[in-house]
Amino acid sequence: MSQRMYTMTFSSVYPHYVTKVERKGRTQAELDQVIGWLTGFDTAQIHAYANDESTFPEFFDAATLHPNAGLIKGVICGYRVEDIEDPLVQKVRYLDKLVDELAKGKAMEKVLRA
Repeated sequence: MSQRMYTMTFSSVYPHYVTKVERKGRTQAELDQVIGWLTGFDTAQIHAYANDESTFPEFFDAATLHPNAGLIKGVICGYRVEDIEDPLVQKVRYLDKLVDELAKGKAMEKVLRA
């Protein structure tokens, strides 16, 4: 799939996530809650990654993926997230899917697979 994800930094994408959710009436705190659910990071850790040059591999290597992450299903960027074979790409697409669901106004309980 996309080799670009191996060199992209979390800090280059995070501001776009913030803009996307805020434009749709959600908050940065809600975004951080979603990212924290997926990765196990607290808000301070998320903001530290948002302000450094860690690549997605470094970001997800440090994360503890939520046990229910496998429940994230659907299409993002033309690919079914549950069918993506590259583990890093799948994790990034999980994150993209959660951000999309948040921006589309889905209830937080549903976004967090509660």
